[in-house]
Amino acid sequence: MSDTQFSQEDLLAQPADAYMNEAQQAYFRTLLHGQREELQQRIEDEFGELRNVEPASDEADLACREERRQWQLRLLEREKKLLDKIDLALERLARGEYGWCAETGEPIGLQRLLLRPTATLCIEAKERQEQRERHQRHT
Repeated sequence: MSDTQFSQEDLLAQPADAYMNEAQQAYFRTLLHGQREELQQRIEDEFGELRNVEPASDEADLACREERRQWQLRLLEREKKLLDKIDLALERLARGEYGWCAETGEPIGLQRLLLRPTATLCIEAKERQEQRERHQRHT
């Protein structure tokens, strides 16, 4: 079965002891590379829009344009962070660490990785991290 024919259903139908086998790693590698390409295109498009500056006819236009520019910059910052996470996930794949919780060493799980392919923590470790963050915010 080639990477392109390996579907999400095929992935989920595999036995538990096949976790992060070669086919599953290839599936996530293809998925992450696809997301990376889409993200790079969106970033490139946003930069293109930022470069295309039309003269403002009045102060309201200028203010509206500046607000949109700030929004685009925030979006670019978020997308750059996601690009970095995708690159880290690809590095983890190359090292054979992808799919395993960085905190506990337990499997992150296919369902979680399908929802968030850049996940580095299993759900239990992520919940503990969020509880610590909430506790720190309230102290």
